[in-house]
This record gives sequence, C-alpha cells and structure tokens, in this order.
Amino acid sequence: MRLFLDANVLFTAAHNPNGKAALVIDLSQPERWSLATSTYARVEAIRNLAQKAPKALARMDTISKKLSVVEHRPDTPFPPNLVDKDRPIFQAALGWGASHLLTGDLKHFGPTMNRPAETHGVIVQTVAEFLQSVST
Repeated sequence: MRLFLDANVLFTAAHNPNGKAALVIDLSQPERWSLATSTYARVEAIRNLAQKAPKALARMDTISKKLSVVEHRPDTPFPPNLVDKDRPIFQAALGWGASHLLTGDLKHFGPTMNRPAETHGVIVQTVAEFLQSVST
C-alpha cells in the first residue's frame, strides 16, 4: 500500500504523537505501507504548526524523514467537484501512485471518501477509516 498524507494528517501526527495519525507513521514499513506527502502539504503543516503548536515542529522534522516528498503535476486529473486548494493534494497523491489519500478534511474531500471509482482508483479516507480497514 502507498499512503499519501494530507497536511492535516501531518499536523495531527506531529501535534499528538500518541494519536492515530502518528500510529500510521510509526507503523510504516516497506512490507506494510510506504508514506508520501507533497511539498505543498508539508509546507502547510509546518506553517500551521508554527502558528498553533510550535513545540511540535521538532516532531514534524522526525516525521518528515519517514516520508517521500512528491510534487503535484498540474496535468494530473482530479475529482470534478474538488476545490482549487485541494487539487494539488489529490494530484500529488495520484501522480505518486497512492493507493490511499489520508485526510481529515471532510468538508472538501468528504464527498469522495471511499469512492475509488470516482477518484481514479485512489481510496480517500480518514486515518480512523484506514486503520479500521487494515485491522479487519
């Protein structure tokens, strides 16, 4: 499995090292799943951590070492109703060949969650949904 992490997942993992988002990162191993994010998502997570939880920036540095950082390709397709600010996230995930895009953004990604037929084969899920799916 190839998991692409949205900015809010990175923020949560850095801010709450005992939470589910951090668990996904801690459990990553090549035989289990690989992790990636984009520069766009990483910068957003760092900016939000600097404003809201600066003590978590050190943990973000540790997390960053476990991730591949990929770029979005503007020519990559995206779900038609996805808002402009989230298109680069989806495009980076799809361009990297992610099996899953993990996000907490229910407002914008909610309509596409668990609908890979509508998201070019990428399964968009919350971290909790993903962990539930791999534990059963």
